[in-house]
Amino acid sequence: MNRHPVRCVFEIPRLTGIEKHLYARNARGERLVSLRRSYAPCADFRCTVRRPFRSRLKAKAKALLPDLLFLSLLHRKEVGRFPNLIRPRTFNEQILRRSLKPDPRYAPLTDKLGVREYVGRVLGEQFLVPLISEPAGFTPSVFDSLPDSFVMKANHGSSFVEVVHDKSKASFEGLQHLATRWLSTNFYGNARERHYRDIEPRLFFETLLLDKRGEIPADYKVHCFGGKAGQPEMFILHISDRFGQDPRGNIYDVNWNHLDVSVGGYARSVMPEPPPDNLAMVLQVAETLSQGFDYVRVDLYAFDNTIYFGELTFTPGAGVVPMFPDHIDLEWGKLLRTVGSTDTQ
Repeated sequence: MNRHPVRCVFEIPRLTGIEKHLYARNARGERLVSLRRSYAPCADFRCTVRRPFRSRLKAKAKALLPDLLFLSLLHRKEVGRFPNLIRPRTFNEQILRRSLKPDPRYAPLTDKLGVREYVGRVLGEQFLVPLISEPAGFTPSVFDSLPDSFVMKANHGSSFVEVVHDKSKASFEGLQHLATRWLSTNFYGNARERHYRDIEPRLFFETLLLDKRGEIPADYKVHCFGGKAGQPEMFILHISDRFGQDPRGNIYDVNWNHLDVSVGGYARSVMPEPPPDNLAMVLQVAETLSQGFDYVRVDLYAFDNTIYFGELTFTPGAGVVPMFPDHIDLEWGKLLRTVGSTDTQ
């Protein structure tokens, strides 16, 4: 066994393959072992190379990439090909262009708090999930004032959602840590959707919606192509058990025909779910909120013959969403081009 103390030395001659250039030396400068892709600690080591360091290093390297290059590489990784952003043809390519050149309306309507005024004015307050609190800061007194169940969210990005069924099983410290992490996240940096830069991060709390079975209701994500004269072309992504052990995502047309299509990473159900009793109302609400836009995804909750608004999304999946079969990416792209490349006011 080598009895000399060991120090870690990091050689980083280039940004690619960083992990291949890690090795260790003892106090006399003798190279002992190449770490390469193995990060298992050794008894001779007085320090451990940890994955968080590698993740931070990669994040810093990615942050140096221009938006166009970053998005091209991300599209290649997730979709399997480099995008054509000069003459975009597919749905994902056109969404990428939106991310780089967003409509000025996108930011205020993507803001999950700011959009409430728009929805209340266009649809009515009854379609809004009851808001419990939007505090300037999360303090113990704010936590104490919350009901036994609630949903904590942040307004400036995706997946900032924490469902609390029983406050007695939660802690202020745990939620505060989560809220701090959310509010310190620059969501624009995740996928370079530029309109997110204009949203000021804020924390808020909503009523936890439960159906008559006591379960979180399914999401109805309505992809709306059109919004000019006549009814838009619409496809419904129905997501069940979103926060459970077996989430499923299925695509339906406006007549609730189960389409052999998959968007994103959700597994499809073997058998189609029954349509909501108020499907016609779901489509009407989505059509109303999509007016004036050549494309927008309208997210709704429909259960027990009620409808609540979720959010508006103008760049779903940041334009890097795998679609199966692959030709759907092109077909949805044609729909978006057909209705025009410029949204109406």
